[in-house]
Amino acid sequence: MSQTKAVVAVSYGGPEALRVVDVDVREPGPGEVVLDVRAAAVNPVDWKLYASGDDPSRLPLRLGFEVAGVVAEVGPHVRWLTPGDEVIAWRVDGGYAARLVVPEQVTVRKPATLGWAQAAGLMVAGTTAVHLLTATHTRTGDVVLVHGGSGGVGRLVVQLAVLRGAHVLATASPAAHEDLRALGAIPLEYGEGLVARVRSTLRDEGLGPLTVALDTVGTDEALDASVALVPERTRVATIAGFGRAHELGILALGGGPGADPGTQVREDARAQLVELAGDGSLDVQVARTYRLDEAAQAHAESRAGHARGKLVLLP
Repeated sequence: MSQTKAVVAVSYGGPEALRVVDVDVREPGPGEVVLDVRAAAVNPVDWKLYASGDDPSRLPLRLGFEVAGVVAEVGPHVRWLTPGDEVIAWRVDGGYAARLVVPEQVTVRKPATLGWAQAAGLMVAGTTAVHLLTATHTRTGDVVLVHGGSGGVGRLVVQLAVLRGAHVLATASPAAHEDLRALGAIPLEYGEGLVARVRSTLRDEGLGPLTVALDTVGTDEALDASVALVPERTRVATIAGFGRAHELGILALGGGPGADPGTQVREDARAQLVELAGDGSLDVQVARTYRLDEAAQAHAESRAGHARGKLVLLP
């Protein structure tokens, strides 16, 4: 058994709870491989795991659900991976580490065209985006509003909706508008008067009424605007506004209370996402990279909610 560096939460609270420690790396068991982790993506669920709690038996808490890396060792009965293979792995346990044991079945081969940070940031955001579009039956000709279009999930929602043949409007700060236009969306500034701006834009662009609204931010503004603009509540979905989803009669998707986890939809999306990212049809934007010992800074930026793209740790 060897050791590696890993990030853990030693208490509940804010990013100050994070430490880099030495942890054991066991030998791979049947159907498992050891990865030398090249990149580990930061997702809001990571810091939410230790943001609150009162059970000391869960501490220290390993973090990180998606990584990209190189196969270093293989265990018995591994079928298709060999040492040296470059892979993306999701869902893993304790991905904020330099070395990690994972089941072979959670891996897909990393396209050679995809950088390590982009590869690590593809699956959680990408499968969430596919879940949003699938649950709302988004298709050719739909007119879609994406709240938070410049974020890690929102930016992929925009691209995948455009690939499906939808007309896309997306909210973001003005600094992100040029990027959203390049992706095929019509950018809108969020804030007071959003409903009126959406309606005015639809008229100016010669588009019909909004048919789908996809919320990645969870603000009251996003939720209220969505239900004001889309008459069919089953075509409004949120991945963040869980508290009001039931009240409004809209879809709640993901890991929140009462939400549809979409497990099979997300699992089935992996191969398509790798193909699209590999051939350049899908762009994973990395906002910033951090070292493992800078995980607290990465979590502080993630909690602030203004990153334009993915935050990634590089062990």
